[in-house]
Amino acid sequence: MAKEDSEEGRQALADLCEAYYEPVAAFLRYEFHDADAAREMAHEFFAHVLAGNAIASAERERGHFRSYLLGAVKHFLSHRREAARRLKRGGGAECVSLDDDDAVEARTVADPKALTPDAAFDRQWALTVLARALEALQRECASEGRGAFFEQIKPWLTGDAAHGDQTAMAAGCGLNPVALKVAVHRMKKRFRQLVRSEVAGTLRDPGQVETEMGVLFAALGS
Repeated sequence: MAKEDSEEGRQALADLCEAYYEPVAAFLRYEFHDADAAREMAHEFFAHVLAGNAIASAERERGHFRSYLLGAVKHFLSHRREAARRLKRGGGAECVSLDDDDAVEARTVADPKALTPDAAFDRQWALTVLARALEALQRECASEGRGAFFEQIKPWLTGDAAHGDQTAMAAGCGLNPVALKVAVHRMKKRFRQLVRSEVAGTLRDPGQVETEMGVLFAALGS
């Protein structure tokens, strides 16, 4: 992850925040059980982070943007709740609670199999990483004149392909089934490399990539 004390670093931080907005929104949706409230709070959180460069001061030595971002939004939410409680205790002011009765009741009766806010964050983080890697692969293929081929084999990269489709697809690509299998294998390998590259871009220490990849795939399985 780029150092935040330079213009380049600040821009890289802003880009990461924009790219990983959805995991924060997912966390807040599971906290509030209200999509609109979650979006509003997510906007406030990122405005706070980027305006004050707050993210640069915490856990520099760890260098995990994922784990820091989750911790930062928890801290922000806790601070907002405490401020709301202080305002309410002060009297004479109307306070909109961050934990209204409906949200509290929803958490009380929620499906025990539902994701926790932390798990929702990690799952959306993993999905965002994969989506960004897939977009990078699409751009690569387009620049090489293989955009149409990418679109044809995309279902095999995302796990959406139906069994038995490869023969028909091979004919459509002008390849025999064996050649298509090799091409798909190479594309999957490149996709994995791009996923690793995306993960590495959120870390200070390249040695942590394997650990972070493990977290990513565990989150997808939740």
